Amino acid sequence: MELLAFHPPGWGGVLLAGFVSSLQIAIGAYLLGLTIGIAGAYGKLYGGPVTRDLLGIYTTVVRAVPELVLILLIYYAGTDLLNRALALGGIDPVDIGGLTAGIVTLGFVQGAYSTEVLRGAILAVPQGQIEAARAYGMAPWLMMRRITLPAMLPFAIPGLANLWLICTKDTALLAVVGFSELTLMTRQAAGATKAYFTFYMAAGALYLALTLFSNQIIGWVERRSRRGMPGVAEGS
Repeated sequence: MELLAFHPPGWGGVLLAGFVSSLQIAIGAYLLGLTIGIAGAYGKLYGGPVTRDLLGIYTTVVRAVPELVLILLIYYAGTDLLNRALALGGIDPVDIGGLTAGIVTLGFVQGAYSTEVLRGAILAVPQGQIEAARAYGMAPWLMMRRITLPAMLPFAIPGLANLWLICTKDTALLAVVGFSELTLMTRQAAGATKAYFTFYMAAGALYLALTLFSNQIIGWVERRSRRGMPGVAEGS
């Protein structure tokens, strides 16, 4: 247990710092992906032909290509393309920080999956509610805020919950680009001490604790969103 102490020569503090970094990336990427997903779902359902085609290409490509390949592509090629575009405008290149790059990279991937989850949830909303809102002359934004989003939430939560759990685990993939998250810190600690079993078990325990805590929050949100729905037992 000395190896897991929070003060040197223990590595507990290092692992905890890596865990906090992983959590920051997961939260940022999930929120970014959710924002992209809301816009993407509406674009696919109510956008013009060009918008729907572009979003179709986006979701298909992201879901077809392995996430590790996408991360490497977006992280390296995305930064290079941005700096080339800035150079064309006479602007100095920027050095994107690891936290920002990680959030943008995973958020871009999450956005494609969120788009499909939310699109399916919107389609599950009884069309009579949406038609009634239109009949009352509600603007699209007002209809989305007052009708569509609340009504689709019970259908979207299971899929969005899965995406959150996937997002927390996908942060480990950022170790390949050298970002100091939990997996990279664990690998460094295990390599320095040769106590591979101890440190990888500790990292696994942290991920498990995060999942169990997330499940409690998700269950509470799901129960609240399903209150009053016919055929669903409250508190189940």
